[in-house]
Amino acid sequence: MEFRFFLFLAALVSFLAYFEQSTALNRSSFPDGFIFGAGSSAYQYEGATRADGRQPSIWDTFAKLHPEKITDGSNGDVADEFYYLLKEDIARMKEIGLDCFRFSISWSRILPLGKISGGINQKGINFYNHLIDLLLSNGIQPFVTLFHWDLPQALEDEYGGFLSPKIVDDFRDYANLCFQEFGDRVKQWATLNEPNLFSKQGYATGEGAPGRCSIYIGNCPEGNSATEPYIVMHHSILSHATAVQLYKEKYQALQYGTIGVTVNCNWYVPKFDTIASKRAAQRACDFDWGWAIHPLVYGDYPKIMRENVGNRLLNFTKEQSEMIKGSFNFLGVNYYSTMYAEDSGYDTGANLSYTTDSHVTTSAEKNGIPICESVRTVFSYFSHELSN
Repeated sequence: MEFRFFLFLAALVSFLAYFEQSTALNRSSFPDGFIFGAGSSAYQYEGATRADGRQPSIWDTFAKLHPEKITDGSNGDVADEFYYLLKEDIARMKEIGLDCFRFSISWSRILPLGKISGGINQKGINFYNHLIDLLLSNGIQPFVTLFHWDLPQALEDEYGGFLSPKIVDDFRDYANLCFQEFGDRVKQWATLNEPNLFSKQGYATGEGAPGRCSIYIGNCPEGNSATEPYIVMHHSILSHATAVQLYKEKYQALQYGTIGVTVNCNWYVPKFDTIASKRAAQRACDFDWGWAIHPLVYGDYPKIMRENVGNRLLNFTKEQSEMIKGSFNFLGVNYYSTMYAEDSGYDTGANLSYTTDSHVTTSAEKNGIPICESVRTVFSYFSHELSN
């Protein structure tokens, strides 16, 4: 994997060097078959949160109860009104030349109470059928995410959502409904969007829905930053793998689609040329996105997480480990930034938290120089070396 990453880095360096030297960037700058697209999520852009049978999600509740945690205090009630303006918006997608559109399905729009037994909302099914058909008729491929953080509030109220193992069966049933209704036309599925960020922001720092954390971490009415993020990630991985197993066994041979998961991935580099900083950078990667990807490749969490977190990190059974291992056709990466990492020491006192379990301090600058400037220098150096 390190060799593959080096090849990727070399290719990226070469491309960036070309980009810096060229003023013209167009489709011919990319390989044949490169797919250009745009993406969003249901709560961010649909609006119509009370329309046609849709019931609240945890983000509806969170945004109303904690507007102070939203930069401008807004919510998704109206958003971009895509629910009503999809025809016009898709026409604009076609006009600018998009090949695909990645969107998420609002779980509570098609299953208002989160469960099949609570009733299927046909108006919600109709909306997504219309959306998919409109995209295809305009030459745009639908890339569908099943879960982008907007859990039905009904399941949160009933058993705590992803804090309970009950979520695995309910997510499987929800995924099965989506495969049944839309899988004849949807060929790219992502089970979850950024489960690592959902677990961290929703249950460690309280920055996102459902806004849970320990009182010594943030202003949260309830939660446990030392245990809940790990519980939520554990159940997220099992939900993902269960849905993938279902798709592969029941639908893939008939629908010819692919399925995977999308993870938020920051990269970390040692802040100093020391063994401690190098180890800190590796720990940062393991705790940031390794806890989401490592189980899907090897069947368990990274070793350093087992060592640092101890019995707060849940165990997979032998059968679960075999199920999650290799449970993807692709791994999607949402990359935003690179950060410096340095060792923070191991004395965290009694206030345990996912946010400090890695024993890493991250930063975006060194000696007053932003990391982007340092990375540009490194890219220029590697580009020179690769060209010689």
